[in-house]
Amino acid sequence: MIIMQLNDISKSFGAEEILANIKLEIKDKDRIAIVGRNGAGKSTLLKIMAEEMSYDTGEVIKPKDLTIGYLSQHTGLDSTKTIWNEMLDVFQELLEQEKKLRTLEEQMANQASPKLLEEYDRLQQEFETNGGYSYESDIKAVLAGLSFLDFDDQTPINELSGGQKTRLALGKLLLKKPDLLILDEPTNHLDIETLSWLEKYLTNYPGAVVIVSHDRYFLDKTVTIVYEISRHRTKKYHGTYSEFLQQKALNFEQEMKEFEKQQTEIKKLEDFIQRNIVRASTTKRAQSRRKQLEKMDRVDRPLGDESSASITFETSKRSGNDVLKIHDLSFGYADDEKPLFRNLSLHVTRGESIALVGPNGVGKTTLLKNILGSLHPTEGNIQLGTNVQIGYYDQEQANLSSNKTVLNELWDEYPSVNEKDIRTILGNFLFTGDDVLKSVQSLSGGEKARLALAKLRMQKANLLILDEPTNHLDIDSKEVLEAALIDFPGTIIFVSHDRYFINKIADKVVEMQQGGTTIYLGDYDYYLDKKQEEAELERLQEQAQTTSISEKKLSFKEEKKLQSEQRKRERQIAKLEETIEELEEELMVLEEDMTKPEVYEDHEKALEYTQKVNDIKQEVEKLMEEWTSLQDS
Repeated sequence: MIIMQLNDISKSFGAEEILANIKLEIKDKDRIAIVGRNGAGKSTLLKIMAEEMSYDTGEVIKPKDLTIGYLSQHTGLDSTKTIWNEMLDVFQELLEQEKKLRTLEEQMANQASPKLLEEYDRLQQEFETNGGYSYESDIKAVLAGLSFLDFDDQTPINELSGGQKTRLALGKLLLKKPDLLILDEPTNHLDIETLSWLEKYLTNYPGAVVIVSHDRYFLDKTVTIVYEISRHRTKKYHGTYSEFLQQKALNFEQEMKEFEKQQTEIKKLEDFIQRNIVRASTTKRAQSRRKQLEKMDRVDRPLGDESSASITFETSKRSGNDVLKIHDLSFGYADDEKPLFRNLSLHVTRGESIALVGPNGVGKTTLLKNILGSLHPTEGNIQLGTNVQIGYYDQEQANLSSNKTVLNELWDEYPSVNEKDIRTILGNFLFTGDDVLKSVQSLSGGEKARLALAKLRMQKANLLILDEPTNHLDIDSKEVLEAALIDFPGTIIFVSHDRYFINKIADKVVEMQQGGTTIYLGDYDYYLDKKQEEAELERLQEQAQTTSISEKKLSFKEEKKLQSEQRKRERQIAKLEETIEELEEELMVLEEDMTKPEVYEDHEKALEYTQKVNDIKQEVEKLMEEWTSLQDS
């Protein structure tokens, strides 16, 4: 069933057109991704669908009773309530119903009239149907899934960080279970474990889901329809995100073939007309070709991808083979506090690309800052190799000056480089024309990310330390960055929650725990497979240990008791088999007698025999059930 249709939706901000003639259709169980470049209008489209923003032309068709839940990129719960009480707000109607049930129970304790009993029964059924006996477990499941398991339920929300408030806003929205769930970058502030939980939750979600996300791995796991916004319009593709990419490439190839085929035909016609139009003997044929050419429905050259960044990273010198050695590293922000991490060791050699993974709060960014020297370990040591030059990408972009222009952000640090060369480098990162005169403060998150990468490129470092480098980048820019890092001749250590990016870049995954590190020699999928193997092995070992303990607990007396019960069961089975055999023989005799004329011709006698046969059959069936139960026990 279609729950929403967008027909010819257009939206402009002043003279700038954002969306034009948008067509989109949502059915009640759809899983839809909306993809496109930063600035393509994805968030604008979501706001129009969620009735958070008006549109200029077109129409949005939906049922009046459609419930919509919308999570914007920057949504965060602003509340003075505790975590638990804020989540309880979702179930106000159920709480009111619960109060009514308790009131009715008190009244029935004094006088249980038929009318009260009927009202109580009706209300209890309604309460159960609406999830009255499961809402608390639903809240606990969502809070656990979104990494709030270690939080006290009575923690005030205003004490949480911005990212935690965003996760809670998502949790509250999931608990509401609207008919249409609209999520704008829901994977922000989620670690890999939480992302995996959200993927499973959305896969089983009872309503429709529309997602904007730059996490390609997440999209592959959750969506089956992709709408691409390009040049203000949408195009629909069926399948996962990866299948969309394949289909898009095939479509472009087919369209280009059709265009080139027609261009060849046009050229032949034009050549024929030019050669034959002035000759008396062939002019009629040339005029016929001209009419054919004029009537031809011309195919436009297919539009390829919009302009992409052109990123490369070079090194000014080659490092030694040993790039970094970390030995028994521990770090805590205060001497009297528990260390954030301890006993951490790592050896990095030239050319390696290492992904640091682990839950939020384990200290991944802190470790990077220890390597950089901006923080100092409480124990252990860090040793950089020969000729190692570090280039650092900060996810917060703290190294950008908000009061400068884009051009001066680079030129002030490299004043000896010609302005033309600085502009060329910025152009490679999609800052063209007057874009370079924008203030850094006015840039979007994606633009700041590209500017920070441009500064990183200028350093020509041979060890790149990257903290969430794909945050704020659109999918196309991520792919360009991946290609640049794959070709990078130096060494890379990076933190990322982008599993697709880790798969592309990493040749080693280092999982951080509070008490050390575990190293996996492969990409993210290999790491995931090994983690599952470890979990299964641990489960089998626990099962074997439990079985072993149980076996040891069986004393001689218990063993004798078990043997006695077994012998008793065997005697019961033998007795049942004997009884069943006797009854079956009696049944055969009765059924044979029923074929005799003196029985079947006598109505009363036939009825008596039939009753006896049915009674014996029921008895045999009952005894067979008992026999089966004893055999299985």
